[in-house]
Amino acid sequence: MGRGEEDDRRRIPPARVLLLLTSLHGGGAERVAVHLANRCDPALVDVRIGLLRAAGPFVKDVDPARLMVAPEGERRFVFEGPNAGFYRPDRLIAGAMQAPIAFRRMIQEWRPDVVMSFLKGTTLITQLALAGLGAARPRWIAREGNNTLAVIGDELRSPAAQRLVTWYTARTYRAADVLLANSQHMADGLIDDLALDPARMRMIRNPIDAARARRESDAPIARASEARPFILSVGRLEYQKGHDMLLTAYAASSARGTHDLVIVGRGSREAQLRQQAAALGIDGSVSFVGFDDNPWAWMARADLVVLPSRWEGFPTTAGEALSLGRPTLVTDCRFGSRELVGHDVAGWCVTPDADAISDGIDRLIEDRALAARLGAAGPARVEAFSMAAMIAAYQALFIEQAALGPGALVAA
Repeated sequence: MGRGEEDDRRRIPPARVLLLLTSLHGGGAERVAVHLANRCDPALVDVRIGLLRAAGPFVKDVDPARLMVAPEGERRFVFEGPNAGFYRPDRLIAGAMQAPIAFRRMIQEWRPDVVMSFLKGTTLITQLALAGLGAARPRWIAREGNNTLAVIGDELRSPAAQRLVTWYTARTYRAADVLLANSQHMADGLIDDLALDPARMRMIRNPIDAARARRESDAPIARASEARPFILSVGRLEYQKGHDMLLTAYAASSARGTHDLVIVGRGSREAQLRQQAAALGIDGSVSFVGFDDNPWAWMARADLVVLPSRWEGFPTTAGEALSLGRPTLVTDCRFGSRELVGHDVAGWCVTPDADAISDGIDRLIEDRALAARLGAAGPARVEAFSMAAMIAAYQALFIEQAALGPGALVAA
């Protein structure tokens, strides 16, 4: 960079960006927000995270000066959670109707150039928060990191309610200045499923923090050294993540006789999954170890990492397993998993059902040459998903949008 460019950079104020989430519970979306707050160049982009509740395991990773939290959030906003039934009346009454007011106050207080909402529920709140701001309205990026139709189907059982919420969600997304997906398959799926404008769709993949995974993978784990080798699954214990299918698959697999199954994560279905393991007669070889902020130490010691998801956005956990050279089995679900691992390239893809998962487990446990080949290909596969590339892409998007000036709700 020449002297003149350096002077220009000093004269141009950084783009002010407000990232909106309900909390820092969850997984990939929350990690991305934390990475952006911590890693964006403050001379180019000044990032804040706006939360309804200062809750979740990633809060400790963010400088408090970069957090904006709704007053009395722990009391007022009790509707959020993994795949929460956002439209349940009790949760609406408990705080959802106040959420747009809380976000609007953050926007008016800090006056960002760009607001980015994460995931469907927060995006619906954000549209209401931005309504009526006029010339003071910042540019709005609506980021989706999950299979929207699958989430709606998980939240609501009534077909009529699903149709209504799908219509309203599509209408909301059309109001954003930019729609952002975290995989190409997801971008294509959102355009098709919700009839969105391809011209406003962008794609930035989640980063794989391979350096951190490798750095922390040597840490000890809470498992006896003389224990049997194990198969690992890491993820929230929710319907989306398919651990019920994994338990059924493991019970039917030959690997049950040689390997334990370790599940790292927590969620609302833990008690149900424990009961299922007992009913299948595998509770003696299945360990639920809860949330661990260093899943990479478990991955590094696993003979096989399995992601049995029913749907995904971008399976960061699979990428981290690849970065550690671990054989990795994923379900070929909508969206992102095949795009990341590549079937028979750096991972193994199967259909999202228990029989296929069981067959895949046995294939990779018994065919060690195949497992070794896939594992060896993993580190090179994830080089394209580097942290630096992700940060650079987001910074460019934020600067571009800030330069366009105040946004305006696009006609739906």
